[in-house]
Amino acid sequence: MKLVLTRLATAVVTLLLASFFVFMAVQALPGDVAEQLLGQNATPKAVATLRGQLGLDQNVWLRYLDWLGHAVRGDFGKSLVSGESVSATLWTAFGHTLLIALPAIVIGVLLSVVLGILAGARRGTAADSGISVIALLAMSIPEFVVATVLVLIFAIALPIFPAVVLDGPRATISQLIPTAVLPAITLIIAMAAYIIRSTRSSTIDVLATEFATTATLKGVPRRRVLWRHVVPSAILPVLPVISINVAWLLGGVVVVESIFNYPGVGKLMIDSVSTRDLPMLEAIAVLSAMIYVLVNLAADLLALAADPRQRTLHTRSRRRSIEADPAAAPSEVAAR
Repeated sequence: MKLVLTRLATAVVTLLLASFFVFMAVQALPGDVAEQLLGQNATPKAVATLRGQLGLDQNVWLRYLDWLGHAVRGDFGKSLVSGESVSATLWTAFGHTLLIALPAIVIGVLLSVVLGILAGARRGTAADSGISVIALLAMSIPEFVVATVLVLIFAIALPIFPAVVLDGPRATISQLIPTAVLPAITLIIAMAAYIIRSTRSSTIDVLATEFATTATLKGVPRRRVLWRHVVPSAILPVLPVISINVAWLLGGVVVVESIFNYPGVGKLMIDSVSTRDLPMLEAIAVLSAMIYVLVNLAADLLALAADPRQRTLHTRSRRRSIEADPAAAPSEVAAR
């Protein structure tokens, strides 16, 4: 329980530090936001008035504390471009990103893990060689090339799916579903290669351990050895790779969303950079940091639940510290 609380506290501190650096980095960007919004012909009085309305005339530390207080409540202010709520616009874009990210996560992770296990279990065979070559090929081809090829095949040569989203952020879910197929396939191809190779290597390593070899020598069927004994241990080293890819998908995939003109978080970030919409950029950066922290926290907690060795390692280290310093034992007992 103490280890879980430590991980949670670390996640909170990481988010606070991320919010601080994001805010300060955005504030340090060159140029005056008020002058950019009003244009070159704006009078000094108009610029000063707008700076006061935006709070730019206050101390940067006070602005950060005020911004953080509102951000904790989910209020990131108003967009400097559209005047709409940043939170509402961002959550709409995030919902659109989920429409392509969730299928890619479910299908891509499951397919990649199964293929990686199959390649590792049949090391040196034709199946292993074929899966490894496909994974290397997928790793070598950039996302925009994969997306372009899919558009040429399934949107132009065989007009099955739309090539781009025409209605932008105003598109409804029913309109987005057909256009989400090609981006989701692109993401699956881009993500699967890394998970396949990681799972294959982990499976080969676990198959070479003593307990797997002993189970095989005792006559346990190879299929049972693989799925009951090897796979649970082989999945643990792959969890960090899976968590990074999941966070990458949920945080918005800039290249893929831009190619398909898909109104997700990545496309919103590109538009916000081009229009210098600072409140929107701050909210997107904080959301991305939150996703990475929460996904990695979930992976750590899942590894703790699935691997007793990590829990016992923490307990042993605590016992050793007590044995090395007996005077600390009463305080340790009191802490429990």
